[in-house]
Amino acid sequence: MTITLTTLCENTAARVGIRAEWGLSILVETDEDAILLDTGHSTVATFNAAVLGVDISALHTIVLSHGHRDHTGGLWSVLSAIQKDPALREEARAVNVVAHPDIWVPKYSGPVHKNIYAGMPHVREALESLGAAFVSTSEPARITNRILTTGEIPLDTAYERVDPELYVRDEGGVRPDPMADDLALVITTDLGLVVVLGCAHRGIVNTLLQAQSVANEDRIHMVIGGTHLMKASEEQLKATIKGLKALDVARIGVSHCTGLPAAVKLSEAFGDQFFFNNAGTRITIED
Repeated sequence: MTITLTTLCENTAARVGIRAEWGLSILVETDEDAILLDTGHSTVATFNAAVLGVDISALHTIVLSHGHRDHTGGLWSVLSAIQKDPALREEARAVNVVAHPDIWVPKYSGPVHKNIYAGMPHVREALESLGAAFVSTSEPARITNRILTTGEIPLDTAYERVDPELYVRDEGGVRPDPMADDLALVITTDLGLVVVLGCAHRGIVNTLLQAQSVANEDRIHMVIGGTHLMKASEEQLKATIKGLKALDVARIGVSHCTGLPAAVKLSEAFGDQFFFNNAGTRITIED
């Protein structure tokens, strides 16, 4: 099977002509299907798809790693690109959008007394009018024979915890966001697992442990995407690198919320196994 990973949106651009924004969107293409993980913050994913010559109009499945707007804000743009003929929008082709139910919970970031709305920026009915068919589940979801989601990720390690400056607002007021909606995409290959992260809010090592469990496979060929290590302490970074080494991760490509200091530490630890994953990066895996 041939697997192609194309990063359509990321904080930085890999080459001239590609746009960058704070957000993430990675297209996974296999011999079986094409799946988009996240949609970026605005219209950058669809813009870069056009520049790269990637046709997203045939997409049948979008997976949302969590409900933050820098991963869901581009949904309107992507769905509009799929339903690009306005005359057909009244009979919009269904596009499965697989996500945890909590993507709709109002989310905020920053100190609790000065928080900023960070959640889904679109109304569900408006997205459904463009063909979105939401598949809400907290369990691992099978997308194709070789691709599934992690479902909810247990907090197993002692050093990985959810960012304390993330909140949700409900009838009881503002409370810490457990980020139960955080998930990743898992691809089974003959080389081992390819794990595509959104932000890994519940920890990159926790995410990989869950990926191994749901796929019943210990080998990890590649992990790619956001790692949310930008606020990690020196102790957490050391423990994370030790955890990744123990899992024998063959390749690691970081994006988005990793942060430059953490990326440098990972590069030093993994050498040629490490790479920056930017908007416009395209990786092909043959298994």
